[in-house]
Amino acid sequence: MAIRLHASQHKDRLSTALDHMPDGPVQGAEGRVTGKLPQGVTNRELYSDVVRIAWPGFVELILTQLASMVDLMMVGSIGGAEHTVLGAQALSAVGLTNQPKFLLMAAFIAMNTGVTAMVARCKGTGEREKANLVVRQGLLFTFVSTLILSIIGIIFSRPMVIFMGSTEETVTLWATQYLQIQLAGFLTMALTSTITAALRGVGDSRSSMIYNLIANAVNVVFNYLLIYGNFGFPEMGVAGASIATVIGQLVAFVIALVIILRGNGFLKLEMKKGFRWHAETMGDLLHIGLPSMVEQLLMRVGMIVFSITVASLGTLAFATHQICMNIQALSFMLGQAFAISSTTLVGQSLGKQRPDMAEAYCSRCQRIGMVISLLLTLLFALFGGQIVAMYNQDPQIIAMGRTIMLFLAFVQPFQASQFIVAGGLRGAGDTRATAVITTITMMIIRPVLALILVAMGLGIYGAWIALAADQMTRTLLVFVRYRHGKWKTIRLKSESGK
Repeated sequence: MAIRLHASQHKDRLSTALDHMPDGPVQGAEGRVTGKLPQGVTNRELYSDVVRIAWPGFVELILTQLASMVDLMMVGSIGGAEHTVLGAQALSAVGLTNQPKFLLMAAFIAMNTGVTAMVARCKGTGEREKANLVVRQGLLFTFVSTLILSIIGIIFSRPMVIFMGSTEETVTLWATQYLQIQLAGFLTMALTSTITAALRGVGDSRSSMIYNLIANAVNVVFNYLLIYGNFGFPEMGVAGASIATVIGQLVAFVIALVIILRGNGFLKLEMKKGFRWHAETMGDLLHIGLPSMVEQLLMRVGMIVFSITVASLGTLAFATHQICMNIQALSFMLGQAFAISSTTLVGQSLGKQRPDMAEAYCSRCQRIGMVISLLLTLLFALFGGQIVAMYNQDPQIIAMGRTIMLFLAFVQPFQASQFIVAGGLRGAGDTRATAVITTITMMIIRPVLALILVAMGLGIYGAWIALAADQMTRTLLVFVRYRHGKWKTIRLKSESGK
């Protein structure tokens, strides 16, 4: 007998249509993608589950990135309209720190992929104790790895900034200060991200939305106080922006810790159970996380080469590039929000041995993401110049940025689809495939093509042609992997006895 239950009838906000369906395996659910809905499931239920998980993440990520954009606009306005060179130098300083920082973040970002995938599977099977063990192991790994990496990063901040292509002493000094302050607050940010990954695994994206929005508000307030020295606070410029970010991250950590200690109906961090190494659980986390770590590291190496190539074009070109990359990061939030739904629901579906539901959820995530990406395409194509001008009033920056925004508009549908489908593959634990795809596109296509096109005289536009080629190729390869269907049959070691 088919069981049908509308999403509004679910017992709590963590429930999905999966909770009211029989466990698999389902005959004929493996193999190629069919697009057919499982018996007794409606489109309305699927879209309801997807949107319910995605909308808090979407609001959180969009507003987080908007706060980042305001942050960068404030930095870019240092010196005022009469001294746009100072603003360009400040933008370059912040931009030079991005890739070293993300490189150092690779370890816990990768482990968080494993945390989300494993917690989602535990939610699918109803194993609360195991899910909470995964959380403790994830926090243990994050604490140790981040503590070591932050110390190394603080010591070598200046050499990393110079390696990234800084040639002006003012820019080098500001970038070094910014990066060292960021790394001093690295631990709280990393632990918060692991808690967020665990909450998203059970479909609780609302909690992370709340504490991250509060943190963003705190960040913006302290930006105003510390960058310009308002209300008696010291005028600290770029360093003030970094301190404001760290304060916001600390606030987020405190709230996230309170939430996970109190519990959300499925997850609850019990400190009395300790944080001792658990070989089997850590083994599964590493099994999923290590390929993702390789992916992150290779991606960052490619991005560093790409960034150095653009930095070689001069301060104005790099400042323009940093502005447009910041705007692109806003568009990333679309794909990431629905990738959260895709990762969570695919993981829960496979935990329940329902690959048919995993497929159905992923396709609905793609459809919604495509509609929103087309709206962003129109926005960037029509108002690109005006958006760039909000960061800096230099006519050269606005002119270059307007053209780059057309490239950014073009890649939106490819970018959104790639994020969402790759999120589904990660939810299934298929992180090796995404690592290989990232290696091909980020280590070869983007940096090599950028070097060639810049050398041919295309300048910053050559770099963005390379970025577009990377996104298109990655989308194609991710879809080929998804259509193959192997992700449906992946099993973890701890599931081998099922």
